[in-house]
Amino acid sequence: MATVRRLMESKHNEINYYVNVTDTIFQALEVMAQANIGAVLVKDGEHFVGIFTERDYARKGEVQGRCAKDTLVKELMTEKLVTVHLDTSVDQCMAMMLKYRIRHLPVVENDKLVGLISIRDVVEVVVSNKESLIKDLENYIMGNGFIG
Repeated sequence: MATVRRLMESKHNEINYYVNVTDTIFQALEVMAQANIGAVLVKDGEHFVGIFTERDYARKGEVQGRCAKDTLVKELMTEKLVTVHLDTSVDQCMAMMLKYRIRHLPVVENDKLVGLISIRDVVEVVVSNKESLIKDLENYIMGNGFIG
């Protein structure tokens, strides 16, 4: 069973991008654009207090007529963080993302942030696992008797 730990190991040197609650939406969008990512974690001092996503900007910013250069991240961020641990299974991550209708999960271990995984990360692992299972079943059916 694939776990978040294995997923994180496969991401190699993943940088965890974040902004501060006092940064503007424009500054957060710049960070996201430069890193080609759809979400950043939000810090208040030394603590992560939320997440800001493209969806937050689209639904709470532009639609409500807010100016990105004058609006602070803390006004639009999602405060409730749904988190996972390194030993959480990828299937559990998928279930949580579907249940809470979210696309990003902060990975926390011993009360410290160790990473952020996206729906894309999870889907890649799930598809890879399914492809491997199909190959094993094809080998078995063809009489090779080899699985794994």
